[in-house]
Amino acid sequence: MSIRALWVVSHEKGESGKVRFSRRFPTVEFRAKSLAGSHYVAVPEDRVIPQLLLTELGLVDADKPYVDIRDDCAHQHRSPAVELLIDGQGGKTLWPVLTVTQGTLILACLPLVEAPPEPRPPLPSLASVSQGLAFLSGLQDFLCGSGGKPEPDVLASRLGALPSVLLQVCPLGRPLDIPPPSGLVPSAVAPSPGGAQKQPAWKAGVHRGRAVVSVALTEKVRSMQYGKSSRQDIWDVYGVVMCKCEVEGVLPNVTVTLTLPPNGSPLQDILVHPCVTSLDASILTACSVDENDGSAFSGPYKFPFSPPLELFRLCSYTSQVPVPPILGSYQLKAEENHLKVNVVLKLHESVKNSFEYCEAHIPFFNQNLMGSVEVKVSSGQLEVSKEKNLLVWVLGQKFPKSREATLEGSVHFSGTVTGPSDPLCTGLTAYVKLYFRVPDLTLSGCCVDQHSVQVYSSAKPRIVTTRELVSSEYYIWNSTGDAPVSSGYTVL
Repeated sequence: MSIRALWVVSHEKGESGKVRFSRRFPTVEFRAKSLAGSHYVAVPEDRVIPQLLLTELGLVDADKPYVDIRDDCAHQHRSPAVELLIDGQGGKTLWPVLTVTQGTLILACLPLVEAPPEPRPPLPSLASVSQGLAFLSGLQDFLCGSGGKPEPDVLASRLGALPSVLLQVCPLGRPLDIPPPSGLVPSAVAPSPGGAQKQPAWKAGVHRGRAVVSVALTEKVRSMQYGKSSRQDIWDVYGVVMCKCEVEGVLPNVTVTLTLPPNGSPLQDILVHPCVTSLDASILTACSVDENDGSAFSGPYKFPFSPPLELFRLCSYTSQVPVPPILGSYQLKAEENHLKVNVVLKLHESVKNSFEYCEAHIPFFNQNLMGSVEVKVSSGQLEVSKEKNLLVWVLGQKFPKSREATLEGSVHFSGTVTGPSDPLCTGLTAYVKLYFRVPDLTLSGCCVDQHSVQVYSSAKPRIVTTRELVSSEYYIWNSTGDAPVSSGYTVL
């Protein structure tokens, strides 16, 4: 978990809800900028947030029982995790802003939520919400003490000490512990050599039971193949390492190592989870935008971390591989009242001929519904969906020994009922889309060896590692049509 921003706001009760003082702590927000990536939302000026908080919490405009930005039926109020509308209805939002109030003091923070913005996940499923509230509760005890209403000079003194406290208990936005009560400034947050390790506030619980560490490596390959010398085929590989660490202990240490074969291309565009504690700088320098550097770091790639309880993405990367796993050609020609279809698929010799599934979908857009279909396949079986104008070529779990499979024949269209349409696929512009999954294989050769996973805890865990190759947006365009050309892919 990391904190994007933290605010401490004091207000005067009454009709105006006037802000007495407001402080934002940029030391915390800096971590959010470096870690949140595309999830980062620019935080507005300091004077904007206090007024939005007071409005959302109903602490201003006592003479106005209805405030549109807060009380509209489309706006769901879910205190203590509130939504702040920065630019009014339909504008930018900050969510979930966690709030804790005590008297005239409001503590608020914006935790990092690693999930798509829509649809929003339910709050109980977000560990960062409960962990952020625990962190705010610790701040509340530090600033207000057991009495709950400190004198103004005492509160000012504790606010002055808060930046130094945050550097220890929340370095660069990552909560490691909760602040001590009664305004005491901690000397260190590390456990004493002979004492028990204290559970940090950001970790909602600890694992009890059999220790298991699961590491799953998935590579997705995308491709656009045109079958023309005038247009260059393109493809790319994107890898993700997912971890689930069920290990006893408050802060267990785990190290996962990725390795490449001797002739493997170095991994590029590596992004890591905030829980990674240290990393060789050379791992992060290789970028696919730059020219390929032969001296780039080629592993092994070590990732030491203290894992959260839930499943998380340890790292992601890209890789430049010399050839796509399946090379294909597609020819579609119009002849009188039918279309002649010819598809050839070749499995590259470096790819293991053992699929969990492999299918080729051949749609026909902007045509009347299918009539008779006279198509033969050299391997697998053909399924016809006339209401969708779709041929599904199920190649199964293996290519033939020749590693080549063909489909050819003719498709007739009858009647006056039109089938599915697509503005890109007009005339002879058409495609074959491949769907496949290959277990125990990556195109880059990247793997996680069971023996390379190191776990420092009281119980020896069972280590489970898997890897797989999955297709994603894998297109083979009709070489006789005017296929759209892409200049490249954007990393997901």
